[in-house]
Amino acid sequence: MAQLVLVRHGESTANRDNIYTGWSDVPLTAKGEQEAKQIGAKLATLQIPFSACHTSVLTRAIMTSYLILDQLHLNWIPLYKTWRLNERHYGALRGLNKAKSKEIFGVTQIARWRRSFTSVPPMLETPDLDRRYQQLDVRDVPRGESLKMAAARLQPYYDDQIVPRLMRGEDQLVVAHGSSLRALLKYIENISDTDINGVEVQNGEAIIYSFDEQLNLVDKARA
Repeated sequence: MAQLVLVRHGESTANRDNIYTGWSDVPLTAKGEQEAKQIGAKLATLQIPFSACHTSVLTRAIMTSYLILDQLHLNWIPLYKTWRLNERHYGALRGLNKAKSKEIFGVTQIARWRRSFTSVPPMLETPDLDRRYQQLDVRDVPRGESLKMAAARLQPYYDDQIVPRLMRGEDQLVVAHGSSLRALLKYIENISDTDINGVEVQNGEAIIYSFDEQLNLVDKARA
């Protein structure tokens, strides 16, 4: 039996201000830091012996990981950071207030971009050239993504780096983002393209999966 725990980062300044973020790097708010500590304390009561933690290369998720691991007294376990766990890239919507975007593009179009599995937001003209992505082929750096596109770049990491550890019975912790976690939930639970539209993960929320030795899902809980 192995457990996989997925946690969404605590509230960021962009969450607070209702702004599209995606790959933009923003910090946690004081509330977000407290949310990270609180979920860490909840997980500590479960006494799950995590052997590794996986997160994105974005500060809000990294800092949430640090705060959770501190509550678990597991700062010593490996922490793997990968761009593949980054939030979905919101393209040219990033930095735009979500309420304002509805005035510009209309409620129906925004709902389609935000919740549909396949809809792609307006693209950036050029990709991000941040130092943290220098090792990537520029063609792999998105200018905007649907949830389907985010899932496609996330799944190889899950299959190659997380699944083998779970198969060895090693409990794993993943700290990521709202949409990247939705993509993982869809993959793990085989949720349909339509039903994923109604799935949400709140800031500071944990989803706990239990698998058998063949990695069949046997239990799911939320904390």
